[in-house]
Amino acid sequence: MRSLFKPETAVIKGIKAQTPDTATYTLAFADAKKQSDYSFRPGQFNMLTILGIGEAPISISSPVDERLTFDHTIRRVGNLTKAMSSLQEGDTVGIRGPYGNGWPVEEMRGKNILLIAGGIGLAPLRPVIQQVARHRRDFGSLEILYGARTPADGMFSDEYAGWRGVSDTKLWLTVDQVPDGNRWDHDVGLVTDLVEDRMESKPQNTVVVMCGPEIMMKFVVKALLARGFKPGQIYVSLERRMECGVAKCGHCQMGPIYVCKDGPVFNYAEIKDLPEEVL
Repeated sequence: MRSLFKPETAVIKGIKAQTPDTATYTLAFADAKKQSDYSFRPGQFNMLTILGIGEAPISISSPVDERLTFDHTIRRVGNLTKAMSSLQEGDTVGIRGPYGNGWPVEEMRGKNILLIAGGIGLAPLRPVIQQVARHRRDFGSLEILYGARTPADGMFSDEYAGWRGVSDTKLWLTVDQVPDGNRWDHDVGLVTDLVEDRMESKPQNTVVVMCGPEIMMKFVVKALLARGFKPGQIYVSLERRMECGVAKCGHCQMGPIYVCKDGPVFNYAEIKDLPEEVL
């Protein structure tokens, strides 16, 4: 019997810089059959291993329809991600997964989608945008609210024009600040400012999907509730404290739930009354 914690070897097929400290790694399993059999749902994650360094949960940021490869968009913030940034095409890493509960794509069918992200939180939501774009008739309107620290920190910036070109889609962008000498033709402020000043989505027949810093999500949830959205309409991703990915170590436990198994995507109604006051 194969060990639950033994990773499969995957080869780095491509590396694309997103920001000064973030890149998207395109991977494929060394075993061709493993790759052909591999599938995931938007919002799920893999455990990524670098031998001698450790492992970490990383969201899958590629379209679910792509079967030859899969993407991880990784920011350089810790030992493993720093080690990842030193790897090149052709190098190998360990992958096990996919794990977790993803975005409610089936529930979104026929409904409007309000997608809200901050920073690298756009990565696990990118597959949702790609799913809507590739299967446009299955969904209602799509409105994207996205915030980053500076214009240079925006994820997938070369894809914005394509997203705007998807029928019945709106994209609003904001940054915390614009460094001197930079051109920026969009908003400056917090994502909550986009909710206040730009958002056109109404609560009726709308599903909200959101990922970003927890403090951002906390205040965005409050703003949405004040505008008539119900807790059951809002889904958030809580990618934190996950170590094993399969609810064995207990590091990600919050009351009766495990982020790695029951999440990382949760309906806000499920978590709003947890003792930890997550959001």
